[in-house]
Amino acid sequence: MQQNEDFIHGLLDFVKKSPTPFHAVQNMVGILEGAGFKRLNEKEQWGVINNQPDQRYFVTRNDSSLIALTLNQPLVEFGLHMVGAHTDSPCLKVKPNPEITKHHYLQLGVEVYGGALLNPWFDRDLSLAGRVSYLNENGHIKHQLIDWEKAIAVIPSLAIHLDREANEQHSINKQTDLPPILMKLAAHNPDNDEVNFNQLLLELVNDKIASLQCNDAQKAMKILDYELSFYDVQAPAVVGLNDDFITSARLDNLLSCYTGLMALIEGDGDKNTLLICTDHEEIGSMSAAGAQGNFLEAVLRRLVHNDEDLSRMLASSLMVSADNAHAVHPNFANRHDENHGPILNEGPVIKMNANQRYATNSETSALFKQCCVLAGVPVQSFVVRSDMACGSTIGPITASNLGVRTVDVGVPTFAMHSIRELAGSLDAFYLYRALRQYFHECA
Repeated sequence: MQQNEDFIHGLLDFVKKSPTPFHAVQNMVGILEGAGFKRLNEKEQWGVINNQPDQRYFVTRNDSSLIALTLNQPLVEFGLHMVGAHTDSPCLKVKPNPEITKHHYLQLGVEVYGGALLNPWFDRDLSLAGRVSYLNENGHIKHQLIDWEKAIAVIPSLAIHLDREANEQHSINKQTDLPPILMKLAAHNPDNDEVNFNQLLLELVNDKIASLQCNDAQKAMKILDYELSFYDVQAPAVVGLNDDFITSARLDNLLSCYTGLMALIEGDGDKNTLLICTDHEEIGSMSAAGAQGNFLEAVLRRLVHNDEDLSRMLASSLMVSADNAHAVHPNFANRHDENHGPILNEGPVIKMNANQRYATNSETSALFKQCCVLAGVPVQSFVVRSDMACGSTIGPITASNLGVRTVDVGVPTFAMHSIRELAGSLDAFYLYRALRQYFHECA
């Protein structure tokens, strides 16, 4: 089993290399292939799957969602031990016609994706990454992941001299206050008609194609569309006088994706296990690649022969929905129920809600607690204050869509949905140990 220091190094490296859901899935695919998992294609027949032991497969959808599974026992009788997480995080996405030229500067129009905490986006060194769709020399539509990697933009704050009330009250207009600045335009041509964002993309895509050194790669001729997100280039770090914390963008929820992935591939048990990491959780999961889509159900149906077998398999299965939890903030402790304030580095959190905003019940909570006991991992409980609204996860969505027993858990976190979040340096490894126990040894 990995040690905590090595695990945290791997986690932070994974998050750094995964600025978008597309990059996260690409990196998970690389890890899976290195571990001997075979790729399945939704368009092809899956006749290769049978009930022989030690079968390892993965399948992707939209390049932003992934399912990986290991099959060792008859599915109908023994079911699956499943873990679910999500690949997306709140961010600023570039609009289709983004160029804004004002007062000698080039800016890009952006939409806010998900429930982003916006103030921390100001005065950060930003880069841009995502997926670009283009037409190649043969007239075929192709897709390429791109990442500028270096800082290319910034959203400067307004000086306090021009906004004396900034520290007392400050609202952000998502349309007018957020367009990042990319460059200074020529003074003699302030509206610079020559600035074309698609042309900049075309050059970057062709540089990427050339770097791949594929003999049959065709040059990109025209940009057709893109899904691009700004992100902070500051690298993840271990911080604190005693290295108590990790700080990074996208800990919600790439931490759970990586933790689930490592637990899946590094165990040596004989159970049927599955990891699903879906896109679009931050905006409700209602998409073909989201948890409200049919990705998981479609894959499960292809593993068995008929609806009765599917129902029997699901009745013997369990889903752990892994998504970060709100740690009690020492400056804002009154935002928590006094008896349910998770502490950093005190273990994963079981999330509960009487109105089923989390899918945990007493049975599934007990099962996860026992996994933690067997793994030698501390475990905590979280219930939101009764006078505050409760968030939700893919847990209730999956439980209601499939009828599968589900427990919601997560690593306690500060500054959730900020451009830079903070978690305990022990908790990700605690969750890994608990999930590894669950995948391979728990009942």
